[in-house]
Amino acid sequence: MAATRIEAVMAALRGRIGPRGLAAGAKLPSVRAQARAMKVSVSTVVEAYERLAAEGVIQARPGSGFYVTGVAASAGLAIPGPPREREVDPLWISRQSLEAGEAVLKPGCGWLPASWMHEAGLRRALRSLARAQAATLTDYATPLGLPALREVLARRLAVSGIEAGPEQILLTESGTQAIDLIGRLLLEPGATVLVDDPCYFNFHALLAAHRVNVVGVPYTPNGPDVEAFEQALATHAPRLYITNSAIHNPTGAVLSPVVAHRVLKLAERADLLIVEDDIFADFEPTPAPRLAAFDGLARVIHIGSFSKTLSASVRCGYIAARPDFIDALADLKIATSFGGGRLASELLLAALTDGGYRKHMESVRARLAVAMARSVDRLEPLGITPWLVPRAGMFLWCRLPEGRDAASLARACLKEGVVLAPGNAFSRGQTASGFLRFNVAQTLDERVFAALARGLSD
Repeated sequence: MAATRIEAVMAALRGRIGPRGLAAGAKLPSVRAQARAMKVSVSTVVEAYERLAAEGVIQARPGSGFYVTGVAASAGLAIPGPPREREVDPLWISRQSLEAGEAVLKPGCGWLPASWMHEAGLRRALRSLARAQAATLTDYATPLGLPALREVLARRLAVSGIEAGPEQILLTESGTQAIDLIGRLLLEPGATVLVDDPCYFNFHALLAAHRVNVVGVPYTPNGPDVEAFEQALATHAPRLYITNSAIHNPTGAVLSPVVAHRVLKLAERADLLIVEDDIFADFEPTPAPRLAAFDGLARVIHIGSFSKTLSASVRCGYIAARPDFIDALADLKIATSFGGGRLASELLLAALTDGGYRKHMESVRARLAVAMARSVDRLEPLGITPWLVPRAGMFLWCRLPEGRDAASLARACLKEGVVLAPGNAFSRGQTASGFLRFNVAQTLDERVFAALARGLSD
C-alpha cells in the first residue's frame, strides 16, 4: 500500500509538470503542504520527491525546497521500433525480435519464452546475493572471472570430454563478447574466416564489424561438407573457422565423429584455428562430439554461455582455450571492458548449483520435444517441410513450398505481428531464400500458422 501511495504522489506531480502547469524552475509545494493536500504521510511525500529527483524530473536545493528541472516524460511514451522496410538481413531479424512488444509473436527469435526460463532458481539466487558481502555487490571481478564459477565450468566441460582447468577458462559478458574478443586477438582486417552455410546470422554481423572476408561452407546433416571445406582451405587460406558444436544453429544438425576427425585433420594441415560455439549444450539429452574434446584445445577455442537456458538478462559467457590464448584474451578483456560482471557471475553460479537447474533443464527438454513434434505437424499442411527433424533443441530449419520467398513471407507476416527468420539471413552464399528457421518454443500460438497460411496464399 505504501508503494502505491508513493506512486500516486509521483503521478499527481508528473501530471502538474508541463507548460500549462509547473514549468521548469517552478517550486513544488513543501513536503508538509503536499502531504496535507493529498492526505498522506510526510514520509510518503519525501520518498516520492526523492524518486522524482532521482529521475531528473525535479531537483533539491538545500535550504530552499524542490524545483522542477524540465517537462516530465509521458509514462506512455511510444518508443519507435526498427524500420520495417529495411533489407531483411541478420540485423533485421535481431531488431524486429528484440524491439517487439508483448503482443508480437516471435517464432523467428532465438530464445525461449520467459515462462520457460529458470525463474525460480534466479529468484533464489537473487535472495541469496542480497545477503552477500559488500565486495560481491560492488567490486570488480578478477581478470579471468569468478574462480568458483570457472571451477564449475571446468567440471561441466569434462562431461563433454573437454579437459580445461579453471586457469584455462576466461569469463566474458556473453558468448558474443567471447567471439568479439577472439576476433580482436586473432584477426586483422582483410583476413578470411570460414563459417557454415547456413550459420547463426549474428556471426555474419559480428564478422562484418571486424572487416574480414567471410566464406561459407555448405552444412550437411553430419557437419560441414568436408570436400567443400578442404577446397575452401586451399582457395582462401582462412585464419579461422567459426561453427556450432552439438546442436547446430539454424539446422539442428549434429556433428558426426567421422566429420569431426576429418575437419580437425584438415585444420591441422592448413594451420587453421577453430572457434566452437557450444551455447546449446544443455539442450542435449546426451553430449554429441565436440571438436575441442578431440583436439584437446590445441587449435580449437571453445565458448559458451547460459543466455538460452538461464537468463538472457544475466550476461555471462566463457572461453576455454590453451593458456597463451587465455592470457592474451584476459589482457584484451581488461583493455575493452576492464572488469567483468562479478555480480552476474555470482548470480549464475548460485543458479547453476542450487540443485534445481538440472531438473529445470529436464523439463525444458521434454517441453521442446513436444513442441518440435507439434510444429512439424502444424507446418506440414502448409507445405512447409523440415530439412531434418532435430533430436533436440529449439530450432527447426524448414523448406517453403516451391517458388516461395522467405523474405517476402516474413514482411507479410510482420504486418500481422509475427516475426519470422528468413533463410538468407543465415546464408553467406544467399542460397536459402526458400527456407525459414522456426523456434518451436515460440511457435505454439495458432496465430502463427494462420499468418503463415495467409502469407502463402497471397
